[in-house]
Amino acid sequence: MSLRFHWFLPTNGDGRDIVGGGHGVATGAAGAIRPPSVKYLGQIARSAEQLGFEGALTPTGAWCEDAWLTTAMLTEVTERLKFLVAFRPGFLSPTLAAQMASTFQRQSDGRVLLNVVTGGESAEQRAYGDFLSKDERYERTGEFLDIVTSLWRGETVTRDGKHLRVENALLARLPDPVPDIYFGGSSQVAGPVAARYADVYLTWGEPPAAVGDKLRWIEGLAARERRTLRFGIRLHTISRDTSADAWRQAGYLLDRVTDEMIGKVQAGLANSESDGQQRMRALHNRGDRHSGGQHSLEVYPNLWAGVGLVRGGAGTSLLGSHEEVANLIQEYASLGITEFIMSGYPHLEEAYWFGEGVLPILAERGLWQHPYPRRETPPTLSPFAPTTPTINHERVAAS
Repeated sequence: MSLRFHWFLPTNGDGRDIVGGGHGVATGAAGAIRPPSVKYLGQIARSAEQLGFEGALTPTGAWCEDAWLTTAMLTEVTERLKFLVAFRPGFLSPTLAAQMASTFQRQSDGRVLLNVVTGGESAEQRAYGDFLSKDERYERTGEFLDIVTSLWRGETVTRDGKHLRVENALLARLPDPVPDIYFGGSSQVAGPVAARYADVYLTWGEPPAAVGDKLRWIEGLAARERRTLRFGIRLHTISRDTSADAWRQAGYLLDRVTDEMIGKVQAGLANSESDGQQRMRALHNRGDRHSGGQHSLEVYPNLWAGVGLVRGGAGTSLLGSHEEVANLIQEYASLGITEFIMSGYPHLEEAYWFGEGVLPILAERGLWQHPYPRRETPPTLSPFAPTTPTINHERVAAS
């Protein structure tokens, strides 16, 4: 087994605190002091590339910069890092989306991956002109992916569906390779769409037993379609040389979050139509940060739900010493998870804590190897490009 790791590009801003908001609530609820400029995101992307992350997820929504445009710019300051571009199928023609992905793939030498986000917040969808219900949005996503994948096979496509209609659609140039489709969803209407069209099914970081139940559900649905999917998980990380140091960092983050911030974000997230979001809320609602401190939000050994107090979407973090974090990753891997999409505050510094602390342990266990060839000297991209520390690949690469 060789696990794959991806990092995250904070296109709504970054900082030393948890950057709150998103997913139906206003951004900036906490901590965004580093603007998401191409220069700063480029530092993160280059660091992730050097450390051995294969790709970087870029989110979608009214609360962040556009993922397509941002990642297209970042291909110019990176060499091999792939970009997992999140987008909502209701906002694009399927033919245009297939063409955009094909263009991106050619111009970047095959470095685009696609995260299809159906959209769980009707209020935000309506702001973009989409007035379908949640169930209807999943129906449309299925029609959308049927058209897109048919176009990528070189077919001339005519469809007259309930939500989408195209006539004699055809791509002049096909993507090579065809981008992998990453797809998440915890509701009953999401499962069949994932089983039929996804290459990688994504889940947020629930305790292992809950994750295992979800994966077995999707496996059963995919088997009916005669398909086999890969599985990925979206998590934050707080990894330090010792467990005490990691918990001290969690305490710092928690101390910087006020009851007013939590109330504002949770009031918004309470209205979310996303089953996955409600499952995240149920985790951190178990703890009382005032009576039990940061440890009260530990929902499973070394799995911490504190991030979800002020952030929508993924709300749990791997937390502990490098060894403890590696152990929990290995436990998730035993369930069938092979891809891990990680993040941490600040994203530049936490990429190094994880990349220099956890990945070498996984390499020693034979679970990971650096995906890029070793180089004596890192490539010079531009005399004006921001620099990051040189990584000793002898340390992080599997022999």
